Amino acid sequence: MSSSQQKLDQKSLVLNPEKFIYTQYLERPDYTRPLLEVPPEARERMRGRLEFLYGSQQAGKWLPELERLLKVHQAHKPAEMLQWQKDFSPDDRLTEKDMVLITYGDLVAGDNGSPLQFLGEMLEGTNLRQTFSTLHLLPFFPYSSDKGFSVIDFREVDPNLGTWQDIKELGKQYHLLFDGVFNHVSAQSEAFRSFLDGDPTYADMVISYDSPEKLSEAERRLVLRPRTSDLLTEFQSLNGPIWVWTTFSPDQVDLNFKNPLVLLYVLETLLIYVRRGAEIVRLDAVTYLWEEPGTPCANLEQTHQIIKLLRDALDLVAPWVMLLTETNIPHADNIAYFGDGHDEAQMVYNFALPPLVLFTMQSGDAGALSRWADGLEYPSQHTTYLNILDTHDGIGLLGARGFLSPAEINRMVDIARDYGALVSFRSGPSGEEPYEINSTWFSAVNDEQADEPQALQVKRFLASRSIALALKGVPAIYLHGLIGSSSDRQAAAASGCKRDVNREVISGRKILQQVADPDSRVSLIADLLFKLSNVRASQAAFHPGGAQKVLEFSPQVFALLRTSPDGGDHILCLTNVANESVSLHIDLSEVGVGARAWRGLIDGREFEAQQDRIVVGLEPYEVAWLMPTAELEDSADSAASSSPVGGG
Repeated sequence: MSSSQQKLDQKSLVLNPEKFIYTQYLERPDYTRPLLEVPPEARERMRGRLEFLYGSQQAGKWLPELERLLKVHQAHKPAEMLQWQKDFSPDDRLTEKDMVLITYGDLVAGDNGSPLQFLGEMLEGTNLRQTFSTLHLLPFFPYSSDKGFSVIDFREVDPNLGTWQDIKELGKQYHLLFDGVFNHVSAQSEAFRSFLDGDPTYADMVISYDSPEKLSEAERRLVLRPRTSDLLTEFQSLNGPIWVWTTFSPDQVDLNFKNPLVLLYVLETLLIYVRRGAEIVRLDAVTYLWEEPGTPCANLEQTHQIIKLLRDALDLVAPWVMLLTETNIPHADNIAYFGDGHDEAQMVYNFALPPLVLFTMQSGDAGALSRWADGLEYPSQHTTYLNILDTHDGIGLLGARGFLSPAEINRMVDIARDYGALVSFRSGPSGEEPYEINSTWFSAVNDEQADEPQALQVKRFLASRSIALALKGVPAIYLHGLIGSSSDRQAAAASGCKRDVNREVISGRKILQQVADPDSRVSLIADLLFKLSNVRASQAAFHPGGAQKVLEFSPQVFALLRTSPDGGDHILCLTNVANESVSLHIDLSEVGVGARAWRGLIDGREFEAQQDRIVVGLEPYEVAWLMPTAELEDSADSAASSSPVGGG
């Protein structure tokens, strides 16, 4: 058995939510045991971050309060968790089995129980429980707009969705990913209302001006934003009209992190999420966290220091929990949120991937995608990408900058529009520019009005999805992208929100009916997508910590060699991105694996090398994952020898 397989078995035993206790913190802290002792080097590191943000005097004032929050959290742990934490290793955090399903709590409609309860029942009744290890529940808090991202109360579950008990039950089946929507708060929240009422406790919770002229036009033009609405929104307060900083919408009021109390509130909320079962926390729109007039107010060093401080805290009291940064910005800025590989986010959204894959499928040319993938870097073995193609928002475009020319990006946008997509814009120093394509993924890669067989469009869709599954990192699929939904332009027109094309509520009963119909789009997608996912989960070469080598055999084929962390397993991943067949003559010396016999993991085809070459024919949009036959047989023997004998 390979070392990777041993770690997988250990994780299956230790991290299985039914075996372990992530959701079983004590309801009340136990102060009869010794309190957390913060090591001197950790204390000085956190003090240094506070000094950078607030100065030496304020750092000295607020560091004890930060330590208090950590001590309270530690006191909520049962003895078993404290013992387990001592033996925890970041090496065991992720494996090839990890795959994320992204969904709103009420995206699937049912007849019984709360939406969260029904979601659990639907997932239990399909193959999804076996396919996905992690469930990303998009914001499930009370909200006033933006489908959950204008949060009224960060610490409660929206009663229209369910309860914390429902979340706990889901945590028994899946690792849970929560949203930390810490950039802003709803204008309808009690906290902001208290601010308007003049309550001194909330005096500096937001950034406000008594006149809009206090923020000059030149300063406003410098600000990078994902919106084109007014940056300042007028509100009526006890003391008269005020203008408040609103990066995203008039209903989403930016929190003022120049106030240390705001940062400490966010840290306490983060720790509450951990006690409620979060193993990954997505820091939503985190690049806009710190506003500094006279700068772009995005991607500032203060923001990085805040994330590093949150990481410091988690490393002390919940080292198994990962921070995931959502920063839809150019690639070089995006990967800066890894820090040095040990001090900031463990996981970063791979925002360059969706537009590059979309461009590849539109053009039938994998050149740009291959060049980008060849340059991907991972600053440490404990950092990785979240490989998404579609999200609840849309297909961000900023990540493609530098890899596609402006003309190529504009052409990609135009083709998407021809297919029925909508386009969102953002404000920048040079004016408005395309920011995001709003479409489901199936509608983005397919012209659904074209005279094409459904089977061909499904193959094109699955070919694109296979790229995200094969690429180094952790794959994540939004529920609409899982079942191949079409864009709902009527919903967007009715709401005035372009993103609603990709947020249609799905009938759970209808999904199950379509899965049972072998001729339906959902069924055709499910058959191969689940097969790809299950193959991926069974092979150590797809481990997020394994190596990746980009190969270029043909412009119309995206090719990767994946290697397991121990170097013992290899998989050659081939995706034909064009609507024409191709015959590849693959020089095995270029691949770097000398095996003469190879076998397809998807279809079982066998290939024998002749003069150190194998010939692989790929039909339009065909996916082939090939493994040396000897390695595959060794892997099967190891799996068989490690399996328990008999029933339980």
